[in-house]
Amino acid sequence: MVQGGNDMIENVLIFIIFLCPLVFFHELGHFVFARLFGVRVEVFSLGFGPKLFRFQRGGTEYAFSLIPLGGYIKMFGDDPLNKEAVPENERQFSFSYKSKWARFWIVFGGPLANMILAFFIFWLLLVAGETLPEIKFGVVQKDSPFYEKGARSGDLLRAVNEVPVTSPTDIISTGELVTSIAVEREGKTMTLPLGLDSQLFLELFSKVMPLLRIPVMINEKSEFFALTLDPKFPMGTKSLEELQDLVGARDIHVYKIADGIKDFSNLKAENFQFVKKITVNSTDADSFYSQLAKSNLFPHDLLVKSVNMDSPADKVGLVAGDIIISLNDHEMFSFDQVRSKIQDLPVQEKVKLMVKRAGVIKSFEITPEITKQEGKEVKIIGVYSSGEFMPIKFVKTPSKGVFEASWLALLRTFEATAKTLDGFKKLITKEVSLKNIGGPIAIGKVASDSFKTSLSYFFQIMAFISINLGIINLFPIPVLDGGHIMFILLEIANRGPLSRRKMEIAQQFGLSMLLILTVAAIFNDISKFF
Repeated sequence: MVQGGNDMIENVLIFIIFLCPLVFFHELGHFVFARLFGVRVEVFSLGFGPKLFRFQRGGTEYAFSLIPLGGYIKMFGDDPLNKEAVPENERQFSFSYKSKWARFWIVFGGPLANMILAFFIFWLLLVAGETLPEIKFGVVQKDSPFYEKGARSGDLLRAVNEVPVTSPTDIISTGELVTSIAVEREGKTMTLPLGLDSQLFLELFSKVMPLLRIPVMINEKSEFFALTLDPKFPMGTKSLEELQDLVGARDIHVYKIADGIKDFSNLKAENFQFVKKITVNSTDADSFYSQLAKSNLFPHDLLVKSVNMDSPADKVGLVAGDIIISLNDHEMFSFDQVRSKIQDLPVQEKVKLMVKRAGVIKSFEITPEITKQEGKEVKIIGVYSSGEFMPIKFVKTPSKGVFEASWLALLRTFEATAKTLDGFKKLITKEVSLKNIGGPIAIGKVASDSFKTSLSYFFQIMAFISINLGIINLFPIPVLDGGHIMFILLEIANRGPLSRRKMEIAQQFGLSMLLILTVAAIFNDISKFF
């Protein structure tokens, strides 16, 4: 319980660290242009609501407020509906009495600052050199379009549509169709024809992100064994999924891991003892694991780590230490496979689960219970796996020179802007569902996940969200910056300000639109995460 609370506090802090620079630079853009044009700025606040602390300098109150989901600057005389209330001798400091172009730049300054921030982040990353996770496939199932086209578990993704991929954000294709991908396997690069819609490609690839199991098996005595192709590296450099996809005869070297070791992340040579060599001649994953099972070796994640009290599994007698070997008379080769097969069952249908316990095969019939996870109904039996995954490998990109980095950062900013605009276009044309709109919880999760992946990735995502924030604020919706710009342009076209009535109607419409989008985003967050 304490651990969960600590995780939540950590995630909230990461979210605040992530959001504050975006909000600060946006408001700073408004602030700088307001000062340049002689407008008095009364308040500069990070956050909304009650002010936690404040100080006064140069006629402006600077504050940090309780709710860190935005910010604002309050300019003197910024209400166009009450211009007359500004004393004549003070009008030179009033926003509403400034020229149309001065007001345009003050309003546009916020989104512009977000673009500049994104450029600056990209530039710093390029100059410093980025530390990024390898972009690779996780578990590629036999019924996946990727498998059909030749991709396999653990393949490194090197290019999409002949454009090199060096970071997670590079897989976002600006084209409508992903015609080909280049993958690297065992040191060789090959181009695979694909022919998938870019949105479908992203959805499918996100489902096979690299959660690959360590090459560890378990026997009926709960002893652990490492598998490797190269006896110089007892733990092996290939995951179970990569080993299972190797076709043909291969010598698998089996090493017993010393008893009592629970953490496999930092094993030393003395922790291994050579046991035997098994020649596996496999055509697919099923034949690979079936041959290992004959040697009494089972994937380590099929070991039941724990059983929830009063769960369906607990009620029929499953216990920690059981090794799952089959479900409804079909051999199981991963805990994910067990979970997936249970989800495919009709409601209230019993599961026949066979396990090994101290060398004895036991059979149980279990009726899964239905619960809600991330807004979806799922079937569970109440067991947890002991699965461990290969560590994510990070690569350091070479640092760029100042001028090269400037050009590349500019290109990245333009590309990210184009991708963002394309995403909004697809929302408007209904090519993408409104369910894809994320609110603060979704942004917080992305921030937390990227921070835990690497600082380079965290700042890359920050740059992308900064561009998103800038573009959203340019939407021609009253109360947003884009709405104010729209009024200024209409004022230029009409050679005079809009009537009070039209301004009031437009602002009410803008507030309604903003409320609908906010409610939709928060509803999506609640549906996905609660």
